Amino acid sequence: MTMTADQTSNAPLPDIISAEKALEMSQAGDLMIIDVRTPMEWMRSGVAEGALTITPQNPTFMQELNDAVGGDMGKPIALICATGQRTAKISSFLREQGYSAVADISEGMMGNFSAQGWLRKNLPTVQYSA
Repeated sequence: MTMTADQTSNAPLPDIISAEKALEMSQAGDLMIIDVRTPMEWMRSGVAEGALTITPQNPTFMQELNDAVGGDMGKPIALICATGQRTAKISSFLREQGYSAVADISEGMMGNFSAQGWLRKNLPTVQYSA
């Protein structure tokens, strides 16, 4: 069953989450946002405030993610990319690998047919530095 983003902080993490809800939960310390775009994309648009940058193009992606969550595969994480296509695939893959609290910020940074996206909503970003 796919849950909606209208959840309280002690409820299970929804499969799909809005950019605003992800930001709220991240700021409260209830969620870790992972930006799975490429370094070039991070440089062009900036990174969602509070997000970690871990690209699946790097062969050490799974190790970097494991390190980021301290080995806790139940730690709530939300993935963001440009338009939600990559995060849909990656979130499904991570669930198959045993991660139990993975949400997809499906509107991404740029937006798509269903929502405006992090940037068009004027949510906070930070400049990426390698």
